Amino acid sequence: QVQLVESGGGLVQSGGSLRLSCVVSGFPLDYYALGWFRQAPGKEREGVSCVSRIDGSTYYVDSVKGRFTIFRDNTKHTMYLHMNSLKPEDTAVYYCAAVVTPISTVQDMCVMGQAYGIDYWGKGSLVTVSS
Repeated sequence: QVQLVESGGGLVQSGGSLRLSCVVSGFPLDYYALGWFRQAPGKEREGVSCVSRIDGSTYYVDSVKGRFTIFRDNTKHTMYLHMNSLKPEDTAVYYCAAVVTPISTVQDMCVMGQAYGIDYWGKGSLVTVSS
């Protein structure tokens, strides 16, 4: 059984940093394209950053470029999201996601979300950024 478990969320002041982790169990990590999505209160879920399974290519939504970094460590079965210079508008529940058979680019994965064909979702980790 495949499971994705996020951790590392919490309360941080504006300008601070956090590192989210997503541990994948039940299947080798290098089988998947991976991504981070978030959903703020009253808003739709959006793709934050995605990373391919083959060449490590990445995608970031414009609002996090230069501040967030996605990283996968296949040997540790873990994906990370390093978040710097956090802003109150980054407040959301952050979810990790995995796709076994990518149909196109990681940009498409992040932009399309579930419509892309996400196979597995974590339960989420809350990030709250205070002003």
